[in-house]
Amino acid sequence: MDYISSKRKITLSTFALIFAVLHFLPFYILITTALKTKSDFSSKWVFPTEFSWSNFTEAWQVANLGNALLNTGIITFFAAILLIVIGSLAAYPLARRQTKLNRFMFMFFIAIMVVPPLAALVPLYQLVVNIGLMNTHEVAIFNNVASYLPLTIFLYAGFIRSTIPKSLEEAARIDGAGTFRIFFQIVFPLLKPVTASILIIACVYIWNDYQFAIFFLQDESVQTMTVALSRFFGENANNINLVAAAAIIATLPMAILFLLLQKHFVKGLATGSVKG
Repeated sequence: MDYISSKRKITLSTFALIFAVLHFLPFYILITTALKTKSDFSSKWVFPTEFSWSNFTEAWQVANLGNALLNTGIITFFAAILLIVIGSLAAYPLARRQTKLNRFMFMFFIAIMVVPPLAALVPLYQLVVNIGLMNTHEVAIFNNVASYLPLTIFLYAGFIRSTIPKSLEEAARIDGAGTFRIFFQIVFPLLKPVTASILIIACVYIWNDYQFAIFFLQDESVQTMTVALSRFFGENANNINLVAAAAIIATLPMAILFLLLQKHFVKGLATGSVKG
């Protein structure tokens, strides 16, 4: 029995290692390409012997990544804050009060999750033009909040139901605490794992959004990283070293965010989605 268990662990570890290597290969090629000099025409698999750090500074300046990074950071930050606040407040009564209306609303949010966001592009574009929000940070923030709010509510509601005992809230009510005080002082501090999961999922998708940004953020002054990279690639298709350097700069913020929150990520995602 121990032999079978050990053999199974070895097999799973081998498959995990293979998948990890396969996922790492594109990043390896990206890094080697970004570090090579323009005169280095060696294979993409060969690690450069001479590093060209100037590729990063040149890509930063030519692609105007500073402005794009600021725009993307503003949109991602405020959209994430609104998602956490609105999503947690909406999920709390859905998780604790099992009325017919709440069950219907919860199923409604789940149903919205399967609708492709691009299905609403045409009427959404007309609405944005009519209310004068084209080329503004607000349109990107509100659009991303609306897109990922159902998933946020789903994860928060599942986590609250499965991990936070009602006895904590009942004891607080006996002591005279109101609903909002119970939520913000007792419930919300216990939502760290699922909040970390939501931050990683939502921030990565918002940071990498292209399909809506290309339509609503057409002015260069409000363009995000994805739109700036797309334009930069079109203008520098023959200078792949600069494009690779720009791509690495664009991925670093989300990589750092994941490293900071990854210890809570698996726990929060698994509990909120599976047990909910």
